[in-house]
Amino acid sequence: MDEANKWEGYVDWKNGPALRGRHGGVLAASFILVVEVLENLAYLANASNLVLYLSKFMHFSPSSSANIVTNFMGTAFLLALLGGFLADALFTTYRIYLISAAIEFTGLLALTVQARFTSLKPPPCVPANTIISCEQVHGGKAVMLFAGLYLVALGVGGIKGSLPPHGAEQFDETTPQGRKQRSSFFNYYVFCLSCGALIAVTFVVWIEDNKGWQWGFGISTATILLSIPIFLLGSPVYRNKVPKGSPITTIFKVLVAAIYNTCKAGNPSNAVRGMDRSSSYTTEASEGEDSHAKKGAPSETPGESLKFLNRAVMNKTINPMLQCTVKDVEEVKIVLRIVPIFMSTIMLNCCLAQLSTFSVQQASTMNTKLGSLKVPPASLPVFPVISIMMLAPIYNHIIIPFARKVTKSEMGITHLQRIGTGLVLSTVAMAVAALVEIKRKGLVANYQLTNSAEALPITFLWIAWQYLFLGSADLFTLAGMMEFFFTEAPTSMRSLATSLSWASLAMGYYLSSVLVSIVNAVTGACRHTPWLFGNNLNHYHLERFYWLMCILSGLNFLHYLFWACRYRYKSTKPDDE
Repeated sequence: MDEANKWEGYVDWKNGPALRGRHGGVLAASFILVVEVLENLAYLANASNLVLYLSKFMHFSPSSSANIVTNFMGTAFLLALLGGFLADALFTTYRIYLISAAIEFTGLLALTVQARFTSLKPPPCVPANTIISCEQVHGGKAVMLFAGLYLVALGVGGIKGSLPPHGAEQFDETTPQGRKQRSSFFNYYVFCLSCGALIAVTFVVWIEDNKGWQWGFGISTATILLSIPIFLLGSPVYRNKVPKGSPITTIFKVLVAAIYNTCKAGNPSNAVRGMDRSSSYTTEASEGEDSHAKKGAPSETPGESLKFLNRAVMNKTINPMLQCTVKDVEEVKIVLRIVPIFMSTIMLNCCLAQLSTFSVQQASTMNTKLGSLKVPPASLPVFPVISIMMLAPIYNHIIIPFARKVTKSEMGITHLQRIGTGLVLSTVAMAVAALVEIKRKGLVANYQLTNSAEALPITFLWIAWQYLFLGSADLFTLAGMMEFFFTEAPTSMRSLATSLSWASLAMGYYLSSVLVSIVNAVTGACRHTPWLFGNNLNHYHLERFYWLMCILSGLNFLHYLFWACRYRYKSTKPDDE
């Protein structure tokens, strides 16, 4: 077989050589996009409405329900790091997806069974009854609930950590066309996320509210099961990157070697003498490496940035177990340079967490009718979903080509510019949310409905404004983050790096829970009445919380600008020169 026809560093689903013209490309990525529609439908159908399920049927308070949802979603996204790590180190992204889908199916099946049988749920109660308090789920029923939720979280994490890099690996990045197709893939990946979300927050949420939660969980269970054979249909055309060992090991080895050599070397100026001239840095280049990076032969001496790490390549007095190459050092430098960008996106995702918690509860107190149609509050995400579905094709086919012509560069709009745009939009969204809550609370006071379950005489469409701004922010930031981390990361740790996009979401959800707890602790100590405490949302000072989020988001944007302006991309594409 002609070696030139093989994709170096890739195999097919049978572990045979991946061949040019047969494996990879748009067709292979298309299967992945269809699977993502189904996978996100299965996950988001329940996550978007879960806060109401926990409060109405499991009898948690609104703030406890919000924290459980944010912790569940945060854990799911954080576990994407595990999926990405395993894909890079031990298994292929192909296998990780199949294992993760099976785990998510098991968790959804358990939740479906619990929702179906009343004996597995706490007894129903009347919230207005002040004599008999609602019995919160506990004991074996609570174990079943949380076991099901976190099996779903484990499965979702594995899928999020493997599916995007699996799709991105289908394109030949050694050509401008391949890189442009990969960029389009990330845009349409977010588009497909929205397609699944659209069905989830309309049809499935309506089913949950009107036919029962067992039907909602059942649809999710059937959907994730259906995604497996569809994914397998693409097996003959996938190209799968061969795992190259643990990227975490390389990172720790370089860091420990740098510290070890600093301690052992009497004079720090000796840190760059007698460097490891291993040829592995110049010879180890897979087909996945950037063409321009290949064209410019890498230097055998480490770069000037993060000089402390250069001490890891000293030959003298080094422990053999800590032997590092210049390639190892430069790869770790790349990882450390993208960490501040990653940290800057967490606050945006803390804002996004409000879409599935307090915003849903706000809408539930308002008039949710559109004519004769009663819209479930959990269907509010339909507004950002539709905006993303409209903007994604426009961005990909109109804005980006125009930007490429204007800037005469391959990217047109850089990854960091996309992320920055999303951060600005999230700050605006929090200001809008605060203003809408002030209007809602004003009506509560005017109509004296503070302790009433009656719907306020204001349409829930007011809440749609914050959804639209945050949805637009999500489009710019999520696709930008995934492409940025995938492109900038070393090829040996691309799945793990892409998973940072989901880890940012996770930490945003966790930060939301922490902020709620801190705000309640501080305001409870100062005013004796916490801002976000109790079962009645009308007693909350949610507008103050949103203003706090707005201020923190603005400060976070300034922090992002500091690092983004100083960031140097790993390699400059030929068209950018």
